[in-house]
Amino acid sequence: MMKTEVSTAANFVTRLLRGTGLLSEEQLQQFRFSLEESLGDHYQHHWFPNAPCRGSGYRCIRINHKMDPLIGKAACTIGLTKERLFSLLPSELTMWVDPYEVSYRIGEDGSICVLYESTPPPDKNQKDSCKDKLRIGQSSPSKSFGMMTCSS
Repeated sequence: MMKTEVSTAANFVTRLLRGTGLLSEEQLQQFRFSLEESLGDHYQHHWFPNAPCRGSGYRCIRINHKMDPLIGKAACTIGLTKERLFSLLPSELTMWVDPYEVSYRIGEDGSICVLYESTPPPDKNQKDSCKDKLRIGQSSPSKSFGMMTCSS
C-alpha cells in the first residue's frame, strides 16, 4: 500500500548519494534496498491512507545537525559512517513520506518540492488533508499522478 511512496523516498536519497560519484552502483543499490526495507518497517503501523496527515511527523525524514536514524542505518549496511554520510548529503534535508505524496525541502528556507503525488480514492467521509489546506491559492489543480526528477 505504501510501496510507491517508500520507493520514491529511498530512490531520492540514493540519487543524492549517486550524485557525489563516490559510491559504487552496488553500494547504492544495497543502500536503496536497506532504506526501503527500514522505511517500510518503520511506517508499518503509522500509515493511514484515509487520514494522510495522521502520523506525518513520525514519517518525516530529517537531517539537521543530526542524521536521520533510518538513513544512518541504511548507510551502515554499506560501511558508511554517519560522519561520512553527513559529508555526502545536504546538511539540512526534510522529506515527508505520506500516503499519496512524497515531498522534500533542502535547507530551512528552501522551497518544498514534490517528488510523487497521486490522488486518493474518493471517500465521502474523508476531510481535506492538511496539505490541501496549505495549497489554497494554488493556480492549477494537482494532476492525478506526477513525479519529479532532480538532477544536480
